[in-house]
Amino acid sequence: MVQIKEGDKIPSIDLFEDSPANKVNMADLCAGKKVVLFAVPGAFTPGCSKTHLPGYVDRADAIKSSGVQEIVCVSVNDPFVMSAWGKQHNTGGKVRMLADPAAIFTKQLELGADLPPLGGLRSKRYSMVLEDGVIKSLNVEPDGTGLSCSLADKIKV
Repeated sequence: MVQIKEGDKIPSIDLFEDSPANKVNMADLCAGKKVVLFAVPGAFTPGCSKTHLPGYVDRADAIKSSGVQEIVCVSVNDPFVMSAWGKQHNTGGKVRMLADPAAIFTKQLELGADLPPLGGLRSKRYSMVLEDGVIKSLNVEPDGTGLSCSLADKIKV
């Protein structure tokens, strides 16, 4: 498999919001919309909690004012962890917190990273802009975990 790239369509894979009962299909979520999606190696981890997620929460109104209908955070965690992390950062109405518990979405995109201290397979840190389910820009951190090109203030919508 090859890493997803600009011009590719987002795969039709279910993620979970708040609980295992609430499936969110990524292709359906992105259909007919402009979406900013960013992924993090793990909820409650220092870089993700101090910089990455708060940047998108703080800039949500500015990002949405440029025509973005949804901002989505994805992590290889369970939906309860993602929900709790979102509540801690006041993401309601700003950033949707979607769990990829078995890393199915992450593996399909070929954007996984083996991070044993965090539990094994996790997502690389990245951001993307999608229009009608097509990736218009993709920003993968060079080392997979750093905090540079995938931050909210770097997103070009």
